[in-house]
Amino acid sequence: MKKISILLLAVCSTAIFGQNVSDYKYISVPGKFQTFKNNSYGLEEYLSKALKNKSYVVLPASVDQWPSEAKDNSCNVVTADVLNDKSLFTNKVILQFKDCNNKVILESKGRSDIKEFEEGFPDALKQALVKVGVSSPKAMLPAQAQSSNATHTVQTSSSETTTASSSVSTTTSNYSNGKSDLQKIQIDANQFILAKSGSSVPFAVFKTTSKKDVFIVKMDDGNTTIGYFENGNIVIDIPQADGRYSKEVFAGK
Repeated sequence: MKKISILLLAVCSTAIFGQNVSDYKYISVPGKFQTFKNNSYGLEEYLSKALKNKSYVVLPASVDQWPSEAKDNSCNVVTADVLNDKSLFTNKVILQFKDCNNKVILESKGRSDIKEFEEGFPDALKQALVKVGVSSPKAMLPAQAQSSNATHTVQTSSSETTTASSSVSTTTSNYSNGKSDLQKIQIDANQFILAKSGSSVPFAVFKTTSKKDVFIVKMDDGNTTIGYFENGNIVIDIPQADGRYSKEVFAGK
């Protein structure tokens, strides 16, 4: 009965904890959209202005000018792109947002019956932007440290990191399921991540629920499931292709 209640909680919370563009604060807009060969009709400027009006921080072209939260961990940044989807008589665009793993987290189509390109394409983009919510960012992921072989690893500093609303200590500990070695990185009081050793990309992101030691888990493959602490171990119910779940235990090292 307890397991059924936990699963129902996971299903009800999927929409809340699913990855959305609005989870981000920073958006990178390229200087030119590649599918518009000779003229992009000011769409880059139009998109940047529209995103700023939705409270996003649109990053400058030079990474050196990015704020440290974005520059030190690219997974705090979502990348925007506009694709030319024009048909014979209609100006159409596809607005895409991708995360640091190049995974599309939002795709929205817009169309305009205005025939002139200079007005039609911005009008189509305006329609596509309707699906983009106002920025309501989650806590930032910790900075990445770069090793001598240019492989990014998670910074394991336990010094205090200050957010806009609170100051929390970022701590790490090690876990293993016998096949993979993972680091548990406490982001703040309400979430932590498990990251594979030698990688800054989260294997799983854990967010607290109303039940103590039970978490909604966002896996690296996009699946949402549950996790919990059991006898000092971290347990994840891994979704299987047949709809069932397997119990994956990560023991503290």
